[in-house]
Amino acid sequence: MGWTRDYNRRHPALVLTHAVLLIMPVLARFLGCLCLAFMLSAQAFAAPLAEEPLRVIVINLRSATLTAQYWNPILDYVGRRSGIPLQLQIGRSQAETVEMINRGDADLVVSGTIFSPQAQAVGYRVVARTAGPPVQGQIVVARNSPLKTFRDIAGKEVGFSSRSVFIAYALPMNEILRTGVEIKPNFAGNQEGVMGQLASGRIQAAAVHSQVMREFSEREGFAYRVLWSSEKYMTWPIAVHPRLPAMQVAALQAALLGMQDDPEGQRLLASCAAVIKQQPPYGFVVAAERDYDNYRRFYKTTLVRDCAGCSP
Repeated sequence: MGWTRDYNRRHPALVLTHAVLLIMPVLARFLGCLCLAFMLSAQAFAAPLAEEPLRVIVINLRSATLTAQYWNPILDYVGRRSGIPLQLQIGRSQAETVEMINRGDADLVVSGTIFSPQAQAVGYRVVARTAGPPVQGQIVVARNSPLKTFRDIAGKEVGFSSRSVFIAYALPMNEILRTGVEIKPNFAGNQEGVMGQLASGRIQAAAVHSQVMREFSEREGFAYRVLWSSEKYMTWPIAVHPRLPAMQVAALQAALLGMQDDPEGQRLLASCAAVIKQQPPYGFVVAAERDYDNYRRFYKTTLVRDCAGCSP
């Protein structure tokens, strides 16, 4: 044993070479396994994260045609970038769409009605929101209308889209009930229908979503005045159903939030915005549950009893 130690001290380079030769087969097998694992992992990430399209339900404030023209290109982009095919679904009316949301039919949902007690029971979770400033419920009239103040709508026909929406029905109706103003409600089915009736003179006032009203005005050249506005509420939430796996949620969120930083995404968002005359900023931004606390507070305290999801 002594001569071995003496040899090792006199010839360290030869000893090191011998050790490397002994360990190389083991190292080669290890690196081979590591490469195989990496290749399989990369293949898994490149593969689609879902075979069947996920159902995306968007509250139909606009006509079915405008809703599809705006959202379908966005969903196609997000589907390609995330590896998860998406399919737009809306009901024949706002009421039917809200029923679908409350039943939990949506995998991905774009609607402020997810904060009603019925939808909250489903457990939708906010992962993003549409970019832009907060929105308001409003009561508006044509610019040349003789109605000048909120109380001037007493006894008049006021247009609503349906009883199923938050911003354009629950908020203005709550104010009407709170102030004791008597009106004649008229329901048109969606926001575009209400605004069309106001523009044609069929109704004297309309309850609207501030952003949708502004875009309609730009698109149709219709001048209007605001008689009443609610407090400000955050823009539309993008929420996911709790049944979606965490990997799918992360992929969808990354694709949505990355649109405005990607040249293709930027062009697509601008193109979709032009369809409805949407003003910048475009795209989607990070959102948290606390951003929508005033939605939840409203549903707990509202005087409105006939809106979908309002407190009994």
